[in-house]
Amino acid sequence: MPKREANFLRFPRIVHTKKATKNPYPCKDENRSGVQSLVNSRIRSNFKAMKQQFGLRRNIEADQGAVSHLRPLFSMLTIASIVISGIATTGLGKSSVELKPIAQGFTSPTALVQLPGKSGKRLIADQVGTVHVLTSEGELKDELFLDLRDRMVELNEGFDERGLLGLALHPNFKANRRLFVYYSAPLRDSAPDGWNHTSHVSEFKVYKDDRDQVNPASERILLRVDQPQFNHDGGTITFGPDGYLYIPLGDGGKANDTGKGHPAKGNGQDITTLLGSILRIDVDGDKPYGIPSDNPFVGRTGKDEIYAYGLRNPWGIAFDPAGGHRLFAADVGQNSFEEVNIIEKGGNYGWHIREGFHCFDPDQPNKAPADCPDVGANGEPLIDPILEYKNRKTHSDDPEAFGISVVGGHVYRGEAISALQGKYVFADWSRNWGSPQGVLLAASQSDADSGKPWRVERLGLKGHPNGELDSYIVSFAQDRAGEIYVMTNDRNGLYGKNGKVYKLVPSQ
Repeated sequence: MPKREANFLRFPRIVHTKKATKNPYPCKDENRSGVQSLVNSRIRSNFKAMKQQFGLRRNIEADQGAVSHLRPLFSMLTIASIVISGIATTGLGKSSVELKPIAQGFTSPTALVQLPGKSGKRLIADQVGTVHVLTSEGELKDELFLDLRDRMVELNEGFDERGLLGLALHPNFKANRRLFVYYSAPLRDSAPDGWNHTSHVSEFKVYKDDRDQVNPASERILLRVDQPQFNHDGGTITFGPDGYLYIPLGDGGKANDTGKGHPAKGNGQDITTLLGSILRIDVDGDKPYGIPSDNPFVGRTGKDEIYAYGLRNPWGIAFDPAGGHRLFAADVGQNSFEEVNIIEKGGNYGWHIREGFHCFDPDQPNKAPADCPDVGANGEPLIDPILEYKNRKTHSDDPEAFGISVVGGHVYRGEAISALQGKYVFADWSRNWGSPQGVLLAASQSDADSGKPWRVERLGLKGHPNGELDSYIVSFAQDRAGEIYVMTNDRNGLYGKNGKVYKLVPSQ
């Protein structure tokens, strides 16, 4: 039998477990009735699919007997396709949300920021080093807001994780005209030999008489971080409700947190380096920046800037505008598991001791060891993520594997889509490296007091019922009203003008 047919007939594995390390997403009892209600409606479509798969000649619409005869088989197949260890497509509906095009013509949009005031203007950052002004009428202004291309390291035309990765306005931007960017600059002279580039966190100011353009001579470099490799740079800088700037940094790159520029315990576990951490600095403090007095390593061993650590590549951090203003961070996994964390001050999130809920061995990255430490080098507990899902690089045929690289999003706090209220909307970059197959996802807290992992759903869209897009999903943004934007690229390289920005809206 051809492999495709064998895969179609294989029953998905239904996991029953008591340990979160095996399957942290048990299906909740209250969801079972909803799942059962979908079974009957999908039996006929499943039979139709099998008919097309195996070339059956009989008319499915006329063959009621065949449907009845095969109902037990299709019920099992349908339930397995709808509910997989608590990862479901129910709850949001398959057409209650759609993507509304907002802007296009970018290479790879990485950030969107709403300007204060009533102008309705938004800034959109492109990874290649430009920032554009989008007017309230939905037009991109010809003049760039900021152009960093001559200050950046030369980017690969193919895949690259460097570039303009973060953009944030000062909380008092309307009065002081200050904004901050995170970008990849050429390697500075004092960096170790053979390293790749130096990341900059810089402050700029807009012109006093032209708020739609940055004064390029106003740059003040706050922070330089040398990077051993071109990947795992993190990004998406943001101001917290405390007024401090939060900066996510990856472990320095390559793979497994090993090799040049990586100590034996990994940068993620090394608190004497800024790599593999989320930093918190005071941009209004002493020059070039101040250190909040309650940062966890102030006055003790460790970098004063570190707020949390044990991270591989935090691609997308965001504060919940409500709900206690928790800080969410998606951390891209190695080969087996993708994860999302809620960040706590001083927290160690486990990399490279663990990947998701699982033990990790950098010498055998595709095989999780049975045991590993549950504390860091200094005896501090390792903090579990709030959710994980399998990576298709290792679990290629597993229906629990959404894709190959998690993309952090936002907790929805808008008014337009009631079904999303309070859910964490995020994505996977793509199900496939070579072709654009991004997947939109949503997660909700199983029980605030249970400590159980969050429940993950595909975010069904009008025209995309399984949440899969024909694009790579690069990043997310959120406006002051709590509405969410999705940024995509049709290619996995930095060339062309196929980058687009969408807004999640109720379907019409």
